[in-house]
Amino acid sequence: MIKNFDIIIVGGGAAGFFTAINIAEKNPKLKIAILERGKEVLSKVRVSGGGRCNVTHACFEPNELVKFYPRGEKELRGPFHQFCSGDTIEWFEKHGVELKIEEDGRMFPVSNSSQTIIDCFLKATEKLGIKVLTGQSVQSIFKKENHWKIDTQSDNFAAEKLVMATGSNPKIWEMLQEHGHAVVSPVPSLFTFNIKDSRIKELPGVAAQVTVNVKDTKLESTGPLLITHWGMSGPAILKLSAWGARILHDKNYQFTIFVNWLKDVDFEDAEKILKDLKQEHAKKAVSKKSPFDFPNRLWESLVLASGVEVETKWADLSKIQLQNLTSQLTKAEFKVNGKSTFKEEFVTAGGIDLKEINFKTMESKIHENLYFAGEIVNIDAITGGFNFQNAWTSGFILAQNI
Repeated sequence: MIKNFDIIIVGGGAAGFFTAINIAEKNPKLKIAILERGKEVLSKVRVSGGGRCNVTHACFEPNELVKFYPRGEKELRGPFHQFCSGDTIEWFEKHGVELKIEEDGRMFPVSNSSQTIIDCFLKATEKLGIKVLTGQSVQSIFKKENHWKIDTQSDNFAAEKLVMATGSNPKIWEMLQEHGHAVVSPVPSLFTFNIKDSRIKELPGVAAQVTVNVKDTKLESTGPLLITHWGMSGPAILKLSAWGARILHDKNYQFTIFVNWLKDVDFEDAEKILKDLKQEHAKKAVSKKSPFDFPNRLWESLVLASGVEVETKWADLSKIQLQNLTSQLTKAEFKVNGKSTFKEEFVTAGGIDLKEINFKTMESKIHENLYFAGEIVNIDAITGGFNFQNAWTSGFILAQNI
């Protein structure tokens, strides 16, 4: 027996729920169902932001906000003028969830728990009479006259309008390709770098403000870097992984990076600083205390890597040692050998080709009454609440249009 709805949303994640709630609030008469393949809905929301759910980012200017999206910058400008981070804050407040801004601009529920967001969505869907159906793995979608037919493992559905909010789901991408949509092949984004190197082996947990470059590319990133047990992480590395998602994939995650531990001080200026220190602290041991704004342990490690003994005094530094130390500070070379997923936040670069979507409505340019929300399209962002903002914005615009 076919179950009929006005609108079917495939995918029970952030984008799917936000879309459904906004449609139902604007037109309560519509019969809406969310189909989720797993046993649970909103599972990615649950683990995001370390279980606190990084809802959005405190960047309120659309033209600035788009700069955090390695893919989608141009396309999102119009949508963000319709629904931006400020609108997100207002929407959640209206639905009983207060958000707070952290020092780095990330925004979380005041409760510090992603469960608050999940409860908000579940309460709203229940109140609005939206059917939430789990264990519904879509096997096929096809268009018949002016209706979409959706077959799952257990049921058959029909709807006038179909919203795809399935995130990075290869099986769904394949189905949409069969319907004439082009899919930009997915590669990982937002990952940390695996580096085995004696200079950082004993320093997990040490952080510094740096500039990082990938050798033989134009890729560069500035910000906090965190040394981990497996290599390097932190915003500077994650930004690099997002902007370089395709390039680093093509290199099979084997490449060389240069780290400037002094962030924006170049070789010449650093050398001058060290020469001044040599005069000033002639009788003190070089390795004793970091003269720069990063931990002593890191300083000592870089000093030793420059061929300077632990007890060597500043006055006894040779010209070569001084140059070696300058190099270690401003262009330390590290070999990257592989990547690791950043926490549970698995983000993919790739998805439905952006040229095939009308960003005023989020409707497919190929099929009428087929819509996209969230990460199913070739849009992704760096870490900090931006991927969720894309989900809210696309869901809102789609709902407005429907």
